[in-house]
Order: sequence, then C-alpha cells, then structure tokens
Amino acid sequence: MAVDDALNPTQRATLGVLGAGDAAARVDFDPGLAGALRDRLETGLADIAAEADPAMPLTVTKYLLNGVHGCQARYLHDRNRPFELTVPVVRGSIAHKALELAVHWPGTPLPLDLVDEAIARVRDGDHWAADFLTAMDAAEHAELRGAVAELVNKFLESWPPLVPAMRPATEARMWAEVCGGRIVLKGQADLTLGQPIGSGTRARKIIVDYKTGGRSPEHRADLRFYALVETLRLGVPPRLVVTAYLNSALLETETITEGVLTATVARVVDGVAGEIALGRGTQQPVRRPSGACRWCALLDDCEPGRSFLDADR
Repeated sequence: MAVDDALNPTQRATLGVLGAGDAAARVDFDPGLAGALRDRLETGLADIAAEADPAMPLTVTKYLLNGVHGCQARYLHDRNRPFELTVPVVRGSIAHKALELAVHWPGTPLPLDLVDEAIARVRDGDHWAADFLTAMDAAEHAELRGAVAELVNKFLESWPPLVPAMRPATEARMWAEVCGGRIVLKGQADLTLGQPIGSGTRARKIIVDYKTGGRSPEHRADLRFYALVETLRLGVPPRLVVTAYLNSALLETETITEGVLTATVARVVDGVAGEIALGRGTQQPVRRPSGACRWCALLDDCEPGRSFLDADR
C-alpha cells in the first residue's frame, strides 16, 4: 500500500500544504533583504539601544509585542504578578512535549504512550512543572493524562508522518541580535520543516505553531515575528508560516513576503518603544478590549472590557 493510501483526507490535505508543490512558483528574495530589514530595525531602535546595558540586552519576544500592542493594562498586571502554576498551564506544557515526541517517535505511536513518556520526562527532570506533577493525586493525574491524550490523538489524526527528508525540528529556538547585541529578538516555534541549504535566496522553510483553542489575530502576528527572526538569522525568509488548530484540524497559512517582513519590523520598533514608555511611566496603559476580557482579573473595574463583552452577547 502506498504511503498516500494510508492517509485520511485531512492528512493528505495537510501534506499538500506542507509539501514541495510547484518549486518554480517559490519566491526568490533580494539577497540584500535581510540586511535592509536589519538596517530598518537598528535605525528605529537606535535611541533605545544607546541606553541599553550591553551586559543585559533588551529581549524582545512575542509576549512583549502582544502585550504592548494588545491590552496594555492587562499586560502590566499579568507581568507584575508572580508566575502561577495551574492545570491548564501544565497541560499545555505536557501536550507540547508529547507532540514533540510524536514527530520523532519511530513507527506508529499510541497517544497514551506519548503522553506517559512526556509526563515522565517532565516529572523526573528539572522542569518547572516537576513538583506540580509529583504532588498530583491519582484522579488529577488521570484527568491530565486523558486531556493531553485527546490533543495528541487529534494531531495524529490530522497530520501525516513527518519523514526525515522534511527535516522536522521541534521546539525550535531562534534569536537574532541587533544594535551590536544590545537588543535580542527571541522566539521558539513548535515545529519547523525544511532548510534553505543550497537554495541561495529561494524561500524553502516552513514554521508551524500548534494551537489548542480558537483563532486569534495574535497567532498570525507571532508567526510573522518568527519569520523576521529567521530572516535575520539565516539571511533567507521562510516560505510559509502555519498555525495548526488541533481541535478543528484547520491550518491557517500565510506566504511570507517582503511586505509582511517590513510591516513586522515596524511592529517590533513600535512595540519596543511602547515597552520602554510603559516601564518608565511616561505612557499610560491603553485598555484594548477583546474576547480575552472574559478571563481578565481587571474586568470588574474595567468599563471598556465590560462594555465590549455586553455588546458581544
């Protein structure tokens, strides 16, 4: 039986998105693009970088950018709170570890085997959730195991096996230094496929993020940021970014263009400037309501958030 015959329709559709497709249709970028993007970033960030301590560079992440460009009041509130371990947070961490194992596991893995191995690796290592898992009783452990197994099963149902030729890399860390190392852009993608080896300036790489909830504009912005970091790091942009929604088996894709990367540079510059202004108190935090207001600790005293939710009913 051919490999394609063993795939269900959704797996075949996913493979079609991830596959090579028409190589002639791929974009060849200007070899000077990465340098031009770096110049734009460094020009926009020059004043901030001049005040940064080289020994303690300013780190720019998707969390910072989403916070500054989203509800700044919530961002500052959450940033100043101590980190709190909760079941959803731990469940997400275990799920990502299990999906990492699923990509590299030989043969056809069973979801619960992947989950049990993921739990064991987190619990028995120096992971920040180790003590939390150890303290769980049998019922809590069973609930966690079942919830993560459901997510893993959805991944295996909707994704084809990723063969070595696709160069899959999981939990792929990436960073790029600008302004002489005074500012660092950092990210971590759930999955990357392909490499621009021997391809000159032709886009080949794919960056994927898994999501277990609903859609959000932040998800596309996150992947655009990763695409910018990869362009600065490798000199060649990725050809595609993909948000994989496991519950619905949908893939939201975007082809990376020079315009996308240029817009992302502007978002980074504005985000860093906003972060500095908020930190110094020279800018009052802006309240930007969204669906996330439902879970915000500030909702009781937030008129824009309450009005938004009332109108959304």
